[in-house]
Amino acid sequence: MRLIGMLDSPYVRRVAITMRMAGIPFTHEPLSILRDIEAFRAVNPVIKAPTLITEAGIVLMESTLILAHLAERHPDRARLMPAAPDAHARASRFLGLALAAADKTVQLAYERNLRPEEKRYAPWLDRIQGQLVAAYAELEREIGSQEPWLFGPAPLQPDITTAVVCRFTRSIQGDAVSETEHPNLAALCARAEALPAFQACPFQ
Repeated sequence: MRLIGMLDSPYVRRVAITMRMAGIPFTHEPLSILRDIEAFRAVNPVIKAPTLITEAGIVLMESTLILAHLAERHPDRARLMPAAPDAHARASRFLGLALAAADKTVQLAYERNLRPEEKRYAPWLDRIQGQLVAAYAELEREIGSQEPWLFGPAPLQPDITTAVVCRFTRSIQGDAVSETEHPNLAALCARAEALPAFQACPFQ
């Protein structure tokens, strides 16, 4: 399988780390949706990262859908979610909060880096910032002091995605996820980033 996209994207990185952790062979092609538009278009005309090309040549996109496909294809290795209904619901809440934080971080980056300053709308930026802060406050509260991982002795998808998104936001909006205000989150992220699968897929 071929994974297309840059590891500075939390969506690409969560897929890459999951595949590493599950022992699923793949090649990584670090194409940028901004700098390598034509090369990316040749692979996926929608120019959407991550893009995963399956062994059968089927082009998939959207990280959550890619991970769902991998879980179906390799249920014994890639279905990194708790099975019990209440635990599954709580794990889904973690994923929802983390992905909301990722989306809001991306929105802020686009507004500040791509939109001309005179065309930025301050109330809209304030709203996005508020949503980002709220998502991390909820994650900090939900994580509590659980160790080593959120749902037991091994990291699952909520651990992976939360840590990946936290690293991403710190690179762009560090004050939204300070270690002082988010000690539980910081500890979880540090444990995750020390894992071999994370180190094999460094944020770049």
